Amino acid sequence: MKFARSSHCMSNIDNIIIRSPRLLVRRFTSADGNDFAEILTDSETVFYEPYEVFTQEQAIAEAEKFSHDERFFAVEHQETGKMIGKLYFSNQSFSNTYEIGYTFNRQYWNQGYASEAVRAFLQYAFTETQVTRICAIANVKNKRSCHLLEKLEFQKEGVFLENVCQLHFSERIIFCYYSMVKNCLSVSSC
Repeated sequence: MKFARSSHCMSNIDNIIIRSPRLLVRRFTSADGNDFAEILTDSETVFYEPYEVFTQEQAIAEAEKFSHDERFFAVEHQETGKMIGKLYFSNQSFSNTYEIGYTFNRQYWNQGYASEAVRAFLQYAFTETQVTRICAIANVKNKRSCHLLEKLEFQKEGVFLENVCQLHFSERIIFCYYSMVKNCLSVSSC
């Protein structure tokens, strides 16, 4: 795993670049618009997200917006240079707990890209910054996401009923809350 960062504060996650065997995790650029549109315009991909399907124009504008937002990272396929996913990483305003989220182009599902990107990001966050706890929230019906978090050794801490509004569900929504603490990361498995 290779990490590159800006020359200022080692705990700063603003300008990181993470290289995993197949992927590059980096800041968004406005050039990511068309690739990002493939993700945000796909109804199956955004089904569990708290927003509706985007138009092509909205997705391009969202990539531009994310290029100025320190909470979002693009996941690029190193061999092709295509942006295939998005990571969200944000401080939860208490202690050193951050939330991680992810959305990947459906054409790249079931190939290990999401787990590779999230694992690399976790390793970076826990070894190169002052982050001590990372959490994630997944709709219990989103079996892929729950499986990914459990595969990455996140611990399921509890459930929330109707915690976040989701557009596609009329019944009560149950979210699983997962977390990982710095000492529990299995760095050797990266």
